[in-house]
Amino acid sequence: MSIRLAVLYGGRSGEHEVSRRSAASILARLDRNAYRVTEVLVERDGRWQVDGVPVTLSAALRVLAGQDVVFPALHGPYGEDGTVGSMLEWLGVPYVGNGVFASAAGMDKEVTKKLLGAEGLRVAAGVTLRGAERLSRADRQRLGLPVFVKPARAGSSLGVSRVDQWWQLPAALRLAREADPKVLVERAVPGREIDVAVLQHPDGRVEAGPPLEVEVPPTATFFDHAAKYDGGAVFRIPAPLDAATTRLVQERAVRAFHALGCRGLLRVDFFLPAPDHIPARLPRHPAMRDWGGDPAEPVVNEVNTFPGFTSASQYPRIWARAGITFPSLLDILIDGARSAATVR
Repeated sequence: MSIRLAVLYGGRSGEHEVSRRSAASILARLDRNAYRVTEVLVERDGRWQVDGVPVTLSAALRVLAGQDVVFPALHGPYGEDGTVGSMLEWLGVPYVGNGVFASAAGMDKEVTKKLLGAEGLRVAAGVTLRGAERLSRADRQRLGLPVFVKPARAGSSLGVSRVDQWWQLPAALRLAREADPKVLVERAVPGREIDVAVLQHPDGRVEAGPPLEVEVPPTATFFDHAAKYDGGAVFRIPAPLDAATTRLVQERAVRAFHALGCRGLLRVDFFLPAPDHIPARLPRHPAMRDWGGDPAEPVVNEVNTFPGFTSASQYPRIWARAGITFPSLLDILIDGARSAATVR
């Protein structure tokens, strides 16, 4: 008998279109002999559709409650942040991916940094600003330039700016606050950008895939929204790393998975400090001032509790390189969701 599966996508966040792209890839690759698929769309204004038909919220909830499993292909606030997970928990229906706590913690970059730092993982030095707070002179001196300004609870690099001169900071803060009144100002970490995908199998085994290196196009100063979704960035899988460094970032990614209480999946984005930025005398170097350990230790930049799922996205491409096809990856996540529901 086929499994009743609802793919839930869209949402009210600025990542609505990204969610639709992820859902389109998922829907195209699901085995229709194994799954009886229902499409549930949340429009930008919060209205609901089931298989293309507008419905009330109560009708949509009845549809979701009647599924064997739900696949929430949602990115950003009102979805990836645990809000939809809490609704599905209340309905008592199993769902793919992270639970409420891990989703909420992973969505908030300030909380993520605190939890990972408590686990002993290295994170970039930064300051959290709330409301109209300004960056103090002491914090400017401590962080140095350049810095990155980010909304604390948004993804897909929306509202992110690189600040190379302090006169650029007010405009960067305004842009970030359009997405979230809570903003992070983080010290830039010179080095290579390495992503690691983590997958939990239905038997509970947690595995890290081959690291991926992001090469940003010359037209971009960092891996911004345009570089992610309009093309130009190059992904090298596996990243050209020595065996010891590969094992290191994989182990750190699995530690991050457990530190956040994740289940199902996670993508962890690292910076590997460039050799010419690793000083002989650690305390004198501003980029290492807040880290007392090995200066070559990878820096966790961000985590993604539900990373992009288009055919071009890093997460499915990493697992494809590891020999797990897109349809098989979906099967693993769906089977894992159903297995997790039986042991709660």
